[in-house]
Amino acid sequence: MKNFKIIMTALIVGLGLLSFTAKDQDKNTNQKENVPVVKGYEVGDEAADFKLKNIDGKMVSLSDFKSAKGFIVIFTCNHCPYAKKYEDRIIELDKKYKAQGYPVIAINPNDPNVQPEDGYQQMIERAKQKGFTFPYLVDDGQKIYPQYGATKTPHVFVLKKENGKNIVKYIGAIDNNYDNPNDVSEYYAQDAVNALLKGEPVKMTKSVAIGCTIKVKK
Repeated sequence: MKNFKIIMTALIVGLGLLSFTAKDQDKNTNQKENVPVVKGYEVGDEAADFKLKNIDGKMVSLSDFKSAKGFIVIFTCNHCPYAKKYEDRIIELDKKYKAQGYPVIAINPNDPNVQPEDGYQQMIERAKQKGFTFPYLVDDGQKIYPQYGATKTPHVFVLKKENGKNIVKYIGAIDNNYDNPNDVSEYYAQDAVNALLKGEPVKMTKSVAIGCTIKVKK
């Protein structure tokens, strides 16, 4: 009986040590994985202005567009197949809505060291090749896309000017068919801007952005 008690005591102590070690390992693992996560904007939030370099070498801010009623901010890039599929549609959005007060502002969030095709010179060449009608800005230092909460290219944020503030009204995809513009049945970004121009609430304020992941500096 005495030996049994000794054995049981040893087992309990051993299990306690194992539990402590496991918890300690979990703690260390969590500490290693505890990287800062930026939540990004939600619909209704105020979007902060920025100052980013355009393909013409000039610095561009939202505040530069004095007569704008709002903006179609699109995080996009050169290399991503999804972004390429949408380039013509982004140009059409700008041509259609810029004159009505909602210009497209394109931002390349990718680190060129991770994806060389998204370098600044390559941006200039791509914009010239496609005939971009809108600013194509580089998110130098990758500070702006986390503020917005962009995760894909392309990723759209429709903003409306309200009392001197840029308020987020729509977040997500441009439409519901990246592959073929002829098969689109839901024009998310376009519908959002149309509603805002009419003074109506946006019916679909969020959709899932489909595209490539943003290439972050390692």
